[in-house]
Amino acid sequence: MHPAARCITVVLMALTVQVAIAQGQPGFRTETVVEGIPVPWGMTWLPEGDMLVTERSGRLYRVHDGQSIPITGLPTIHVAGQGGLLDIALHPDYPDNGWLYLAYSSPEGAGDGSHTAIMRAQLQGDSLVNQQVLYKAVPNSTRGQHYGSRILFDRDGYLFFSIGDRGAHFENAQQLDRDGGKIYRLNDDGSVPEDNPFVDTPGAIAAVWSHGHRNPQGLTLHPQTGELWEHEHGPMGGDEINIIRPGRNYGWPLIGYGVDYNGQPLAEATQRDGMEQPVHYWDPSIAPSGMTFITSDNYGDELIGHLLVGSLTFNYMVHLVLEGNNVVAYENVFPDIGRVRNIKQGPDGYIYVATEGNGIIRIVPE
Repeated sequence: MHPAARCITVVLMALTVQVAIAQGQPGFRTETVVEGIPVPWGMTWLPEGDMLVTERSGRLYRVHDGQSIPITGLPTIHVAGQGGLLDIALHPDYPDNGWLYLAYSSPEGAGDGSHTAIMRAQLQGDSLVNQQVLYKAVPNSTRGQHYGSRILFDRDGYLFFSIGDRGAHFENAQQLDRDGGKIYRLNDDGSVPEDNPFVDTPGAIAAVWSHGHRNPQGLTLHPQTGELWEHEHGPMGGDEINIIRPGRNYGWPLIGYGVDYNGQPLAEATQRDGMEQPVHYWDPSIAPSGMTFITSDNYGDELIGHLLVGSLTFNYMVHLVLEGNNVVAYENVFPDIGRVRNIKQGPDGYIYVATEGNGIIRIVPE
């Protein structure tokens, strides 16, 4: 069991950070939901309550009463480096149509190695059937980095997903005719919405919603505004939280708050006209993965609307407090919970944390 933090680090002072203590935060404990899934990546829940969990090595499980049941019929997955079976989401009308959506690294198409693909399929018993590839990024790369691959449906039923810049090709993020370093929007059947921002831009990939991203590993909807919030990995420093708006350029690799892994400058500046600034950034990097807003009153009304972000590097979560779109408080909580790969609020209103090595954990009040 891991103790929760009982204070909040308050950030309030124009452009600088001051620390104060907010009293009265409740205590929490952790419960193990399922063990034995080495690198759980995506989580979602079936209507009857079972959880579907992707495992990066190319396995999909149905979790029932603490047991993980393998699902068969998956597509061909190229498991290498950060690639493998990645995120999963259910269609908003899943009870009626049965569609589930997967992100994975696919070897199909031009080039060696793999690139991010998005497919939908239906679950028949414990097997996937009726597979349809909706999007396949090109060309494949042998560089096993920065697949991105978070999936999210918004309130209007549009399908959003992220693809990273693939590590060796920073310029992908700024070039609208190349995959990578972008957030994409499709209709649920894989067609391109007519009002996507680059539909009429010559040479641009019509599915692109925003660009200038490095490696987006978190997507969630703001519970009040419905806006798409994203976080992405920087290099050494400069992990960002962004509000994603259509057609906007988020700057990578031209602007950023980190340096290259050899310590030398990488981005040209931290700001530039026509490029978006993050809501929040980390320096040093925490390697964020997974992000969700608390909308349940299971933890008390005072935590509703707060944001949780996982850290791969430091094995904790970050608890952020917002006023509007501004981060006014943050603190690191649940130290040593494990290498956090994903965070979701379940249909029961509790927070579930997918960790590498420690399984999937549920957080409950003391």
